[in-house]
Amino acid sequence: MSGNLIDVNVSLSRWPFRRLPHDTVPELVRKLRSSGVKQAWAGSFDGLLHRDVGAVNGRLAAQCKRHGDGLLVPFGTVNPALPDWEEDLRRCAEDHRMPGIRLHPNYHQYSLDDERFVKLLKLAGERKLIVQIAVLMEDERTQHPLVQVPHVNVAPLPEALQQAPGARVVLLNAHRAVRGKTFLQMIATKRVWFDISNLESVGGVGKILAQAPLEKILFGSHAPFFILESALLKLRESDLSETQSASIAAGNARKLLPK
Repeated sequence: MSGNLIDVNVSLSRWPFRRLPHDTVPELVRKLRSSGVKQAWAGSFDGLLHRDVGAVNGRLAAQCKRHGDGLLVPFGTVNPALPDWEEDLRRCAEDHRMPGIRLHPNYHQYSLDDERFVKLLKLAGERKLIVQIAVLMEDERTQHPLVQVPHVNVAPLPEALQQAPGARVVLLNAHRAVRGKTFLQMIATKRVWFDISNLESVGGVGKILAQAPLEKILFGSHAPFFILESALLKLRESDLSETQSASIAAGNARKLLPK
């Protein structure tokens, strides 16, 4: 597994509410490389609160190109609650050549049954863009009292996917909020993937594999918000076969990337 990891969930720039270890791009790149990550799908913390999404994505693309020598793969922000969001989506795909986008419906205040979100899914599917949805960024119990952001309600997602047959969705930081029947409904769509960033309990990866197909589980760390070693430990302490470990570490993510 060492040296063969694809981390589908890292973020550049600064978390708005406190400094994090390794929260400059050079530091994060060094940390990722030293931990065996060969590719990291990177969003931007700026995408949460900045209204100039085009500038956020321009900086993200430039940082990924400037640092890491191909390690960082940009996933731009699109906010369908803002005017002209379709142009932001076009720029992500055509100008920045991004393989996917990262959405924050809770911070941007729209639901997954919003017609604008459904349209976004359709357009992303037509462009073969991976759609990442960050179900939460921070545990509700530790949020700043003036910025209380609930997790994303993913219940409308299966119906939205029926209207966007080409869309593929990766739910990030989802396991505290998406459980039981809801989790099984997501798996039943066959077009939803999950990262392991906030899996809890001993043997958590193995427990998820008892409910979900192996190919739907991806390695994601939520670095630098979470400590990268936490995600690595989730793989190492679970009773996984070599095939299972390799698939989660990189194989499943590699298959998702546009050909």
